[in-house]
Amino acid sequence: MGIISTMMLCDFHIHTTFSDGSLDMRTTIDLFGQAGFDVIAITDHVVNGDNSIGKFARTFNLSVRGDNFDDYLATIRQEAVRAREKYGMLVIPGVEISKNYISRERSAHLLLLDIKEFVPACLDYEEIFLDAKRQNALTVACHPHNTPDLMNKDTLFLWKNRDKYAKYIDAWEIANRDDVFNVISLKKYNYIANSDFHKARHLYSWKTLLNCDKNVDAVKNCIRHNKGVAITLFRN
Repeated sequence: MGIISTMMLCDFHIHTTFSDGSLDMRTTIDLFGQAGFDVIAITDHVVNGDNSIGKFARTFNLSVRGDNFDDYLATIRQEAVRAREKYGMLVIPGVEISKNYISRERSAHLLLLDIKEFVPACLDYEEIFLDAKRQNALTVACHPHNTPDLMNKDTLFLWKNRDKYAKYIDAWEIANRDDVFNVISLKKYNYIANSDFHKARHLYSWKTLLNCDKNVDAVKNCIRHNKGVAITLFRN
């Protein structure tokens, strides 16, 4: 591979109306394409259904489920073709495995990027990581530490149990929307930065810059090796 002259602008944490995002997928694709992004991932929630929080999300269609996953994946792939032709933008299919509990110490969110088959959020963590590895999906720990936003519940399980699970995680979000998690750099973990996009205004937030070819395998390898990776605060 030759030297890449420019860094690619990327966002790997984006929600649509397939879960709790406010914009449908086509509108979301157009928003990022028109803003000049090179690579994005659509990562709607897959919520655990083993408690009242998860049952609420599934009842009100705030989660991708096993029975609509094929439609979700087909919609991403269709939009990915349009995005490449219209904007030159690479779109990667993904999900956000969302284990939500009343206790923030039990809650965890995990991105699976380049997913091909449905992974239920009610599985044990080891099963989720093994399934992700089988699919060669990239694993990213989302907003892994305390946030100042009182409207968002912290998801601390993966960080609290990092000695056990860090070996399965390809990268950690060092920045999510407007929050920065210095603990990730202190541990020298692989990192990326994302918007956790739910609304149009979330476009303006922390992003990832990658120095690699614009294809799925190159992007995953760049993040896994964490060479040629930087972050930037994207503003209007």
